Amino acid sequence: MSSASPLSRRLAPLLALTGLCVLAAWVLTPFLAPLAWAGVLAYASWPVAQWIRARCGARDTLAASLATVLAALTMFAPLLWLAWLAQQEVGAVYRGLQVFMTHPPVVPEWLSSLPWLGDWLLEQRELLVSDPQGVIDSFKAWILAHATDAATLAGGVGRNLVKLILVLVILFFFYRDGARMVTELRHVLARFIGDNAHAYLAAAGSTTRAVVYGVLLTALVQGAFAGVGYWVAGLGSPVTLGVITALFALIPFGTPLAWGCAGAWLLFQGETGAAIGVWIWGAAVVSQIDNVLRPLFISSVSAIPFLLVLFGVLGGILAFGLVGLFTGPIVLAVAWAIWREWTAHLDVADSAG
Repeated sequence: MSSASPLSRRLAPLLALTGLCVLAAWVLTPFLAPLAWAGVLAYASWPVAQWIRARCGARDTLAASLATVLAALTMFAPLLWLAWLAQQEVGAVYRGLQVFMTHPPVVPEWLSSLPWLGDWLLEQRELLVSDPQGVIDSFKAWILAHATDAATLAGGVGRNLVKLILVLVILFFFYRDGARMVTELRHVLARFIGDNAHAYLAAAGSTTRAVVYGVLLTALVQGAFAGVGYWVAGLGSPVTLGVITALFALIPFGTPLAWGCAGAWLLFQGETGAAIGVWIWGAAVVSQIDNVLRPLFISSVSAIPFLLVLFGVLGGILAFGLVGLFTGPIVLAVAWAIWREWTAHLDVADSAG
């Protein structure tokens, strides 16, 4: 009986390993987004987790539990606060809409003189003045017709809440066993890639820090400055609007949507000067903060070009959703590290030749 050839002996384990990896990826696919979020949060908050671990001695489970509880409070407290503020503002918004429907503001002369837009605004105001109840009934009918969409949105909120809880569960294990996981990952990558694996992991880590600091800190500063502008302009709930602006600021070029809508609301209420002030403040200060602080934060943490980070953020969001805000730049950062290594080898070869 002939024995198996050396090629078949090597090929069979390789095929089995490939099949196992495919099956494992298939099983883990629904959890890739929570895993990515938990990884980003664990990496960003690792210094705090290490500080807690140092004060808990060798009790890793206790330290991981305390760090997870702190992370949960950090994430859920703002959400609960925003929900409470939204509940407080629902009545005021409803009364404001009623006043707007029954007594629509006069369209400013400079706005009514604009081609097409001015005529359309005048027609809409005449419609509100002539039959406000009909407009209200049409609005109610539209809401009833889209009740299914509201139910779908509520279901999406519920699913995202479950994913957030799953992120916290994964985060606990990352806090507890993260150091061991990274050490094992380094050994595995070094076996297949070589010593360059450490440089690739360092590039991924520095890019994660750069994106976290560059995106999150810039968004917080933009939200704070926008809230000041809303307060000066006399808008209700400037803190809530500032938080909403900060959330929009997480998306590149999303901030103008927030302060633009705020200015439009003031304009429709007849506050032309305040609306123009919000637009000028948003364009000259709030949006310009993004152009100054984000490159500054990113360049201070990582050597990766800012344009590459921008492409990673935009492309990552389109490819992976919101988690692509971090995974996109990390992928490009590793590719950039590989490219720099290859070019360095070429430079050495050219100099030696």
